[in-house]
Amino acid sequence: MAKLSVFNLITLDGYFKGPNEDISWHNFGEDEQDLSDEKSNSGNTLVFGRKTYEMMQSYWTSKDVWKDDPLTTQGMNSSKKIVFSKTLREATWENTTLINGDLLAEIKRLKAEDGPDMTILGSGQIIAQLAEANLIDDYSILLNPLALGEGTTMFQGLTRPLRLKLVSAKTMRSGNVLLNYKKIEPL
Repeated sequence: MAKLSVFNLITLDGYFKGPNEDISWHNFGEDEQDLSDEKSNSGNTLVFGRKTYEMMQSYWTSKDVWKDDPLTTQGMNSSKKIVFSKTLREATWENTTLINGDLLAEIKRLKAEDGPDMTILGSGQIIAQLAEANLIDDYSILLNPLALGEGTTMFQGLTRPLRLKLVSAKTMRSGNVLLNYKKIEPL
């Protein structure tokens, strides 16, 4: 069975996006770069919602990113990708499958298959729905040492408590803290 995990950067006040979907506040140093290189070349299938997919595709297929970040760029472009969208009609980024069907049913099907693990990047609306259905196995949260005061949480719309168990924490030289959690069965 494939596992489903989340990797996102958040602020001290719990936002993964600032106002107007701003992510310019991301604090990213050498440790985070090493982590990005490793994760993007892990063989996991990347999972996105439409907004994150469009932002990621635009960035990771640009010419300049190959010069600035070749290892992560290689991983992001060569990885198998799935985008969930009710409005997108085609997905043109290399190795991308578009799924317009039921998110929960499709993720249950993918998790039951003998295939690679999956990692959700960004995609708060998808995270909230999958967390609500208890389908996410692991959460890797890179906590940035700043507060925005407003923004969007990864769990916007969650209607019940989400119980997680901390399995590791690592302080980065940048001041960020990588927190790894596993799900606990719901209350």
